[in-house]
Amino acid sequence: MNESGHRYFVINKPYNMVSQFISPDKVRLLGDLDFDFPEGTHAVGRLDNNSEGLLLLTTNKRVTRLLFESEQPHKRTYLVMVKNIVTQETIEKLRQGVTIRIKGGVDWVTTPCEAEIVEKPAYMLPRIHHPLKEFLPHSWLRITLTEGKFHQVRKMTAAIHHHCDRLIRESIEDLQLGDLPPGGVREMEETEFFRLLKIENWQPEASILPQE
Repeated sequence: MNESGHRYFVINKPYNMVSQFISPDKVRLLGDLDFDFPEGTHAVGRLDNNSEGLLLLTTNKRVTRLLFESEQPHKRTYLVMVKNIVTQETIEKLRQGVTIRIKGGVDWVTTPCEAEIVEKPAYMLPRIHHPLKEFLPHSWLRITLTEGKFHQVRKMTAAIHHHCDRLIRESIEDLQLGDLPPGGVREMEETEFFRLLKIENWQPEASILPQE
């Protein structure tokens, strides 16, 4: 048990599962994973139903604010399979920033990011419920962002005219998904969790006792 009493988990969220423990809809939930999470566990941020990969769970309510609402942006890296062959010229457009539509119908130019064409990951397991037509022309990309608008990666690939077929979050800063299988859960020690996320101000300030 960590000194704070909080617990921290990394999971590989499978395809076709929402990032919640409770939903009014008939969907696969985090509670369906084969793990006994403690009371008060919640997801830090989220991956949508069709996205896969690294998702953080914790009982510490401060983590979301420290990670996603801090002045220091944190890098998130995604593996993306898109339709058709992506060119280096198109990748350069992604790197420089593309225009996407965000909440309120506003056009937004994405912050310059890291993007590259990569080989298909050797460890990727085929989807059971959604077979991919990998015999058709496609490309695998690795994209690293420091901002997180709603469905941003999917909107970015759409902006360069390549539909996103598969989206896997690979890492947040130095915290890697690694070889964790889909549906797998790994518990982490508190200090290591924050070190890999590059969050330094995670310890609550000691309470100041009144002077007598």
